Amino acid sequence: MPATQPALRPDRYRLLRRADAGWWFLGDGGVARLRPGQVGPDGGLAPAAEQRLRDTGLLDARAFRSYSLTVLTSTDCNLGCGYCFQNTGQDPKGGNRPPRIKHARLTSEMIGEVLDFTRQRMAEAGLDRLAVMLFGGEPLLNFRGARELLHRAAELGELEAGMISNGTMLTPLIAKELNAAGLRSVQITFDGDREEHDAIRIRRSGGGTFDAIVHNVAKAMAAAESIRWHLRINVSHHNRHGMDALLERLAAGLDPARCGLQFALVGDVGVGYGNELAYGSGLAADFTRWHARALELGFALTRPRPNDGCQACTYQDGRYGAVVNADGVLSSCWETAGRPGWEVGTLADGYLPADRTEGRWITCDDQYQHGENAAALAVFQDEVDAALLDLLHTAGRL
Repeated sequence: MPATQPALRPDRYRLLRRADAGWWFLGDGGVARLRPGQVGPDGGLAPAAEQRLRDTGLLDARAFRSYSLTVLTSTDCNLGCGYCFQNTGQDPKGGNRPPRIKHARLTSEMIGEVLDFTRQRMAEAGLDRLAVMLFGGEPLLNFRGARELLHRAAELGELEAGMISNGTMLTPLIAKELNAAGLRSVQITFDGDREEHDAIRIRRSGGGTFDAIVHNVAKAMAAAESIRWHLRINVSHHNRHGMDALLERLAAGLDPARCGLQFALVGDVGVGYGNELAYGSGLAADFTRWHARALELGFALTRPRPNDGCQACTYQDGRYGAVVNADGVLSSCWETAGRPGWEVGTLADGYLPADRTEGRWITCDDQYQHGENAAALAVFQDEVDAALLDLLHTAGRL
């Protein structure tokens, strides 16, 4: 049956102070600009403003239209990025082969178990659409498994699929075949301009990846015209000063009109990596400059969201989504998939009770990976997001 019921989650919103006075409201129901007097001294909504937002539907919780399913097709990866949350430590030899989570590879038999589990969860949630995210490791290390999963998943209902890939194994044929099976979006990561990127996103066998990724994505764009591309640009003390040049290089090598773009800080997830950036106004000003130039070049920018996690991790019973490792183990979020000690259930037995997942069930808006800097990061992110909303509003892109 269609998902006509509301998602029963509490009102979640953020209030972001604008640089030129006033506030931005970010809620489940949309975005609005508020005057200074519509926000109280404590930083909360004034009663009249809250009622107006409620009357216009901006405080309404949106119903989920699709069941969200993230599947690791392979836990292996051909890159050796030092900050990866799937590493279990740094390379003891100081190289580019950090130890990783346990090997697992999605099989035809496991695909059947994934889809049986998903069919039941979709029925319980009253959803007849399915959103699949192909994840890894590097999902294209098991291209056949990824393709088979999408073909078989289409039997459960209307399907839309995305993939998070490092892009090094992408080919025009792979893009065409996955596109035909339902793939509609691909996220690709860059770590600064060519020199910085090649020192960070390095192959486990050695060698940089920047030129190969840009070449592969450009060819895949031409081969699969209905795929939308999302460029995630990681920001750290290693690559901050190469971002301006990176934007120009990406605009020259790819089609900005088909690319969304997002700058994201790299955090420490307990694998011995530290980002030494200070979350001050200087960094926030850099983000705003990069955002402005990206808009000028024709890229779409990811609109800020309320702090509500993702569909899979928002509820501790996983009622609207699941993250499944290639071995059938359930996690609350893609950040903990495959990591020992973070399991929250299995396909065979379902989710563990809440008292057994306490401390393991994290959400996408958790800032645990930034440790003592979490408070400073929240202030920084509010400043960046408010400036970004100003830019999008001025450009008519909200």
